[in-house]
Amino acid sequence: MNLSIIILAAGQGTRMRSGLPKVLHPLGGRPLLGHVIETARGFAGADIHVVIGHGAERVRTAFPDPDINWVVQDRQLGTGHAVAQVLPAVADDRVVVVMYGDVPLIRHGTLDALLNDAARGEIGLLTAELEQPAGYGRIVRDDSGHVTGIVEEKDASDAQRRIREINTGFMAAPAGRLRGWVETLDNNNAQGEFYLTDVVGLAVRDGVTVSASVTRDPHEILGVNDRLQLADLERRYQRRQSEACMQAGVTLIDPARFDLRGSLQAGEDVVIDVNAVLEGEVVLGERVTIGPNVVLRDTRIGDDVTVLANCVIEEATIGSGVRIGPFARIRPETRLADHTHVGNFVEIKKSDIGAGSKVNHLSYIGDTSIGRGVNIGAGTITCNYDGANKHRTVIGNDVFIGSDTQLVAPVEVKDGATIGAGSTITRDAPAGELTLSRAPQETRKGWQRPVKKKP
Repeated sequence: MNLSIIILAAGQGTRMRSGLPKVLHPLGGRPLLGHVIETARGFAGADIHVVIGHGAERVRTAFPDPDINWVVQDRQLGTGHAVAQVLPAVADDRVVVVMYGDVPLIRHGTLDALLNDAARGEIGLLTAELEQPAGYGRIVRDDSGHVTGIVEEKDASDAQRRIREINTGFMAAPAGRLRGWVETLDNNNAQGEFYLTDVVGLAVRDGVTVSASVTRDPHEILGVNDRLQLADLERRYQRRQSEACMQAGVTLIDPARFDLRGSLQAGEDVVIDVNAVLEGEVVLGERVTIGPNVVLRDTRIGDDVTVLANCVIEEATIGSGVRIGPFARIRPETRLADHTHVGNFVEIKKSDIGAGSKVNHLSYIGDTSIGRGVNIGAGTITCNYDGANKHRTVIGNDVFIGSDTQLVAPVEVKDGATIGAGSTITRDAPAGELTLSRAPQETRKGWQRPVKKKP
């Protein structure tokens, strides 16, 4: 099928009360329009046209895709007018599908029936049955049940407003016929706009069948006009995400308290506790346990890893058999080898930690290479920044770093070295030796602690 997809994304979204174009507001970590474009790309070989208006350049910049044809609607004069801006770029032998940049939950499969109708020379409409249809255009049928038109609510009679079958806006039609109908649209209505929905009545006039497919899930046709609706769709989207994860074998302790703002690839027997937020591309091996309130961003985690509560891991690679946290922060470009241990209140940045090494608690490790079997004592700090440049610390294998040590980079601690607690190391520490720096301990006999004088 020669398919052309038109996505309408020109609206200002004044009810969002935002300087950000409505279609760029995030849902599940991506702009609303991004979800719609992804669905459109699911139709193999389709060309994609996006109509933009408010914040046009900002919207275009957000999607640097050379395969998208961006069409600017200088004045927003209605959906019919928006489609008319694209049709000169669409050949008559193609099937046109109209989608919406602020309706992000529509499924690829839901639109298949519309495409089949349009391929037969008909108009395919997606409709829905709503208990509360207020605000939507109503589907008008004759006594035989055939669709005869769509009436917008502001133009509807009292009887028509009682109709529960509503127009979702999604439409498919042969391009050549659609072009002719769009050219004859007028704006003689309460809104003073050129309605795409009027195409239905014109098609019926010309003897063209209008086939309506009723969606099984009315939630997937919900749009966003304000922040309340955006929040509602966020939760619906996350429920869809959590269901997909559980069907793939992931245990979610509470699906209602789980956010996936990207993609998750998980092995067997993964358990994720409450309030976990996964962003970007996250890969979890087998038997991974993620504690409560954990944030994972663009991270790959091996098998048999435990991430305890309140950890943040960003753009890192974690080996197998690792234990992290609680309250640890693993920053970008960090690699933890197998069987490492990162304790509570530890921050690691742009560092490699060798197999079996431990950074136990209250330490900062930045721009550092740590070998195998190393013990980093509590309160250890790598002083990697001199106020202008970052410098690297190198720690060899089987090194023991005592608590409350400062390693002033650039510096190297060689294999088997021991650093005494409380040391400030500014020069390389030799292999297999004890290195420390301490002021002599002094006791002053008879010294009295000052006391406050009584008034």
